[in-house]
Amino acid sequence: MGLAKFTMDSFQNLAARLGWGAGSQHDHSSYGFNFISRNRMQLEAMYRTSWVVGQAVDVVAEDMTREGVDLKGDIDPDDMERMAKELERLRIWDHLCDTIKWGRLYGGAIAVMLIDGQRASTPLNMDSITKGQFKGLLVLDRWQLQPDLQDLVTDLGPDLGMPKYYDVIIGAKGLAGQRIHYSRIIRIDGVDLPFWQSQAENLWGQSVIERLFDRLTAFDSTTTGAAQLVYKAHLRTYKVPDLRKIIATGGPAFNALIKQMEQIRLWQSNEGMTVMDGGDTYEAHQYNFSGLSDILLQFGQQLSGALGIPLVRLFGQSPAGLNSTGESDLTTYYDNIKQQQERRLRSPLTKLYGVLSRSVLGQPLPDNFSLDFTSLWQMSDKEKAEIASSITTTVIEAHDAGMIDRKTALKELRQSSEATGIWSNITDDDIEQATDDPPPPSELIDDPDPAKPAATSHAA
Repeated sequence: MGLAKFTMDSFQNLAARLGWGAGSQHDHSSYGFNFISRNRMQLEAMYRTSWVVGQAVDVVAEDMTREGVDLKGDIDPDDMERMAKELERLRIWDHLCDTIKWGRLYGGAIAVMLIDGQRASTPLNMDSITKGQFKGLLVLDRWQLQPDLQDLVTDLGPDLGMPKYYDVIIGAKGLAGQRIHYSRIIRIDGVDLPFWQSQAENLWGQSVIERLFDRLTAFDSTTTGAAQLVYKAHLRTYKVPDLRKIIATGGPAFNALIKQMEQIRLWQSNEGMTVMDGGDTYEAHQYNFSGLSDILLQFGQQLSGALGIPLVRLFGQSPAGLNSTGESDLTTYYDNIKQQQERRLRSPLTKLYGVLSRSVLGQPLPDNFSLDFTSLWQMSDKEKAEIASSITTTVIEAHDAGMIDRKTALKELRQSSEATGIWSNITDDDIEQATDDPPPPSELIDDPDPAKPAATSHAA
């Protein structure tokens, strides 16, 4: 039996100091905490002064709420339109966008559902909501709230272990000094944290800026340094005999030298002339800035990858490379937005629509209610025309087959205008007038006497 040998699961070359533990400078690399999520003033300074930070926070929030949702279930199109108008009047999507923004910037934010006549500290009772009670959303970031860490949710469910109540600080935007029950809020965190780190943040998440802080400073340092080099695009030197002696002596000779330099700066230009003594020497040295653009692009790509936002969306930069259109990047990005919508907005929006239905329609949502997030991909005019033609043909065929009446057909056509832009001029009066129209041809009976036997023919 041979001797037991121990090996390390990595490549090492001790003579060349290659590999982990070989004594190179890389052995001292490590990671440390940079708790800027707790530094509200620094986060706000970055958001207000850095356009990259502004894009990192705003772009995802705006795209998650840009196109809204499509409702499904046994809901009358007129009722859908009434709820959509109420959402617009109360600026619900704007407030949801702000909630996501401040959640991403600070690490957490909530939107409180304002229901007239109900105390915010009591659990939400859907069945008690009547018409006109829902008054919109109030957005509060984590710094306007103090979660009650001594009273956590104990009911089994998705909110288990989360704060049951949130106390609004004095001086907050609204509901100052009041206590809010968790069932009345829509909560959005920035980056979800593991248990112990979440405990350290009072059960909030982490700012999205914290992970890319070092990449942000590297990018801004590089761009600022490149801009500073513009002022040094060329370096001019002027050789003066006995300069040290002139400076040391001072007096008229030194003053004459200063006056000469001022005259050169005054008259030297593209069309001017440099006049100097025969013993003096003037030289201009040019700088070479090659490679700077590649460095800037690399730092930009690192930010893009860290945020999951393509360059074309984050920087407004056209994609480079042969036959590059940016469509694949945007497709991947839109898939990422869809995933975040499903994870962070589906459940809150379902609850919100339940409140909205009772407040606007006076009735709960049907059991088969569901919603889909509208695609962010914008169709071209040609694609819209093709889809409009297909929908119109389908509706006409259904009408001619007697499956729907003319009123329903007009409703379907007008509803399709949200996606295609066609048939948007169908008015409510047109739909109401169609109520008295005769039934489709297939519903008409040639012989009105049902007792009369059908005619038969016999072959001769």
